[in-house]
Amino acid sequence: MTVPRNIVVIGGGPAGVFAAIEAKRRDPQTAVTLISDEPSEPYERPPLSKAVLLGKASAADAPIAGPKGLAGHGVSLECDTRCTAIDRAAGEVITASGRRFPYTALVIATGSVVRQIPVLPLGAPRVHYLRTEAHAVALARELKAAQHLAVVGGGLIGLEVAASAAELGVKVTVIELLPRVLARVCDEDTSARVHDAHRRHGVDIRLNTALAGALPEPDGRIALKTSADEILIADLVVVGAGATPDDRLAAAAGLRTDNGIVVDAQCRTSDPKIFAAGDVVRFPGPHGLVRQEDWRHAQDQGAIAGRNAAGANDEYRSVPSFWSEQFDLYIQGVGSPPAKPDRRVRRQGAGTSQISLELIGPHIAYALGTNAQRDIATVRRLIERRIAVDPAALADPTIPLAEMLKVKT
Repeated sequence: MTVPRNIVVIGGGPAGVFAAIEAKRRDPQTAVTLISDEPSEPYERPPLSKAVLLGKASAADAPIAGPKGLAGHGVSLECDTRCTAIDRAAGEVITASGRRFPYTALVIATGSVVRQIPVLPLGAPRVHYLRTEAHAVALARELKAAQHLAVVGGGLIGLEVAASAAELGVKVTVIELLPRVLARVCDEDTSARVHDAHRRHGVDIRLNTALAGALPEPDGRIALKTSADEILIADLVVVGAGATPDDRLAAAAGLRTDNGIVVDAQCRTSDPKIFAAGDVVRFPGPHGLVRQEDWRHAQDQGAIAGRNAAGANDEYRSVPSFWSEQFDLYIQGVGSPPAKPDRRVRRQGAGTSQISLELIGPHIAYALGTNAQRDIATVRRLIERRIAVDPAALADPTIPLAEMLKVKT
């Protein structure tokens, strides 16, 4: 007689939710429990910096597991529960309240934690780090009475918040250490297009500028001193300084970590009974061990981890992607950017639609597009199927990308 599995998933983001759902789907007899430290059904986080701040939606409008929640998939949800330890010898997860959840297989999907700036600590008055629904709701409430918002960091989160605040009529200043915005995810041309969109909407972006200090004003506002010896007085400050993998639980349990939990292609950790997925892991990518922070990666890798925890042996081979909405720009990246592409090709579409593509040999390795959703979807398939392409045809907008899918590989 086969003893049913008991799978525990730690983490209420997309990696954890899809791990739990796929584990249950792979083996309906498996008891699957998802443990989340947030107080509600797991929700989509991309709307936090846009729709939630603009008052157009709430996190409850976008449950990751769908309208019936995790219960609709046969998964037990333990909300508002913080895991404090993994007892590998006993095969149990221990929570802050002392409860123990036994497992035959475990999936860790603890995601990442915000990188804090010492002079602007998390929890300080009028200082915001956007990570959860509670953070977004608090920021949205304070933005209603704000006249000037300072954003530290010109990355995706920082610029999305800046765009939302500008749409609300708030004066926005962005402080960015690097010589251009979105330098870690976009090429120079796309960075310039995004920068120009913010400028046209009144956002003041200070490049090559570091934050040198921060002090509270008598009226509660915050005085920010920059490396240019300027003083900016802001009603609110949002810090978008990136994130680090939340691998503390795994490290304390003796699992192999190295800027994230190290897993193999099957999402298995150094303990064969424990799997991990999402922002928290480093996994074998096309160019060596990598760590990724994007929704599609978390969803796809979580699904693989869940299936394998339930007895499958699938490999994670998904093509990563990201997207960002800022004003009238829909920015998308797909693929894995090579350190040194053999060739770069630019494809100009109608209106503001544009794609920049990087090739290794005859294959697309990475593409970055603005307002080119349909073409980016096609490029994803070209990458997934490893279809050889003609650079001249790629650059010619009169040749539909879909035609290239018909090429035999």
